[in-house]
Amino acid sequence: MNNNENAVKQVLTDYYKDFSTLSVQSILRYFHQPALLIGPSGVFALPTPEAVVPIFGTVMENLRQREYGQSELSLQQLRLLSSTSALATGAAIRYKTDGQEMERVGVTYLLHKGNSGWKFAVMTLHCTDKVAPSKRA
Repeated sequence: MNNNENAVKQVLTDYYKDFSTLSVQSILRYFHQPALLIGPSGVFALPTPEAVVPIFGTVMENLRQREYGQSELSLQQLRLLSSTSALATGAAIRYKTDGQEMERVGVTYLLHKGNSGWKFAVMTLHCTDKVAPSKRA
């Protein structure tokens, strides 16, 4: 495994750790500006860190009310597309404070490597049945 793959995996691990705090401020540094969020509700442009706050703040408040404890990524596929872009697909597994699984959400990330490292350029939420296991994770 090369350094870029390890760096992308580390960014994903760190993001999930920081997301689990349910602090929007802790995840802002993971987003390239601009970025796109694609999900069941549509496509949302995230041109600034301030644009991330209302979207993820609402998600985090909803999770907080449902006794959310933490998330982890089950990474199914990681592909370096170039020296500055990577595609990662998996399932975000969310757990309650008692450790019981709450839900799974399919996620695909397109990351871009700039001067400040790997960041999310596009984040797509989708059904977990669209997440195909891969030999390279």
